Amino acid sequence: MDRVSLGGRAADAAGLLAGYGLDALLGDPRRFHPVAGFGTLAQRLERRVYRDDRRAGAAYTLIAVGAPAMLGVAAALATRGRPVSRFVVTAAATWTVLGGRTLRAEGRRMAGFLRGGDLPGARRRLNYLCGRDPAALDEAELARATVESVAENTSDAVVAPLWWGAVAGVPGLLAYRAANTLDAMVGHRSARYARFGTAAARLDDVLNLGPARLTALLTVASAPRVRGRRAEALRVWRRDRADHPSPNAGQCESAMAGALGVRLGGRNVYFGRSETRPYLGDGPRPDFRHIARAAKLSGTVGVASVALAAAVAFARPRRRAAVAR
Repeated sequence: MDRVSLGGRAADAAGLLAGYGLDALLGDPRRFHPVAGFGTLAQRLERRVYRDDRRAGAAYTLIAVGAPAMLGVAAALATRGRPVSRFVVTAAATWTVLGGRTLRAEGRRMAGFLRGGDLPGARRRLNYLCGRDPAALDEAELARATVESVAENTSDAVVAPLWWGAVAGVPGLLAYRAANTLDAMVGHRSARYARFGTAAARLDDVLNLGPARLTALLTVASAPRVRGRRAEALRVWRRDRADHPSPNAGQCESAMAGALGVRLGGRNVYFGRSETRPYLGDGPRPDFRHIARAAKLSGTVGVASVALAAAVAFARPRRRAAVAR
């Protein structure tokens, strides 16, 4: 039993590291991405079960998240006592659910547009990062939107999947990605999804409570990597983290603002609605140089988070065994 436990936890830890490496090297699959396939199936399910009420949305969320979670459980059971297979499955699942390389590449692409003064190109590209209406955004607002998206998605696309992979293995990886994708699809405050999407939005909030705060702490710790000061990043994070309407995004964005020495927040225009948010941080509005620094900081946070995730995955069964004795 001890050898099986050791082999399983070593496979989990190594699989998380290998999956992170695959994402860093290759990025998202160009064709037949499993997350895109999940999105297509979720849309078909929505068409069958949609009603403008919260119960229907809760049932939809349960099915759409529960099915990938059960697939992960089946994979974990099938590879129990088979460390090589366990490693391969964990690495593949980790690569599938991470999006760090793509996030950083999109940030750098936006920085390139703004550096060259190509505002139309930057506006066309913004929707690869967030859902804001870019039509009237100037250079400063495009840069702000990009920095905020890099900050928030460092948690959503990197730290949170690794967190749940460390805590719950392959089932955690797949369930988290399903919940986060579902939130992006139906969790926003539109007329269609105001009630139907409530369960998906709340589940995503709960699953990101820990990862968002870990992302903020790692961002603060990594501030010197982009010529920031830890003390300033910590001060801004502690002061401004609760000012954002999201219980999680404000954690990441305030820490990023402090690390970069910029001011985030303000009026956000979406398609059909607008929101005015408190300012986060002190200093100037960001420009293309801050986007490049944000992408670099996101990469540093990702490396730290995968190291922590591998350590937790390796230690997790051992702690359970110690409690049992």
